[in-house]
Amino acid sequence: MYYQLRILGIDPSLVACGWGVVDMTGTKLTYIAHGVIRPDAKTGLPLRLREIFESITDVIRKFDPHETAIEEVFMKNNAASALKLGQARAACILASSLAGLTTGEYSPRSVKKSVVGTGTADKTQVAHMIGVLMPGCGVKAGDAADALAIAVCHANRANAAGALYRKSA
Repeated sequence: MYYQLRILGIDPSLVACGWGVVDMTGTKLTYIAHGVIRPDAKTGLPLRLREIFESITDVIRKFDPHETAIEEVFMKNNAASALKLGQARAACILASSLAGLTTGEYSPRSVKKSVVGTGTADKTQVAHMIGVLMPGCGVKAGDAADALAIAVCHANRANAAGALYRKSA
């Protein structure tokens, strides 16, 4: 008997919030869909957050995932940017939570390591590996590829947890 799971991966952003949906059956991954939410940058923060929340809610309704996975906030040089990213994450997590979904959270480094094998991979390498893992998805380097990578990272963790559970049972 195989463990089946549909995962929505989210790469949060106020500018270009990537999302990707994958199915996992056992260790096999199947690409379902991907996209990018681009709120109007000329509108205020509350309206942009609302658009992200409503769009993620629509994706959840359309693709009916079992779980979500989202990238954690990381701090480069700008604290204000990290705070805004945190608000975009909150809109995504709230949409998932209201739909009754659990959400896994992963650092950018762990996502890259899970998909490419090194935590220092660039966006081109991540997109290339997503294409290798899920031929035909047609995703280019960027937010949607990162979202699919986040979903793959979550699937890898779910498989590992499932293997441990089966071993102890």
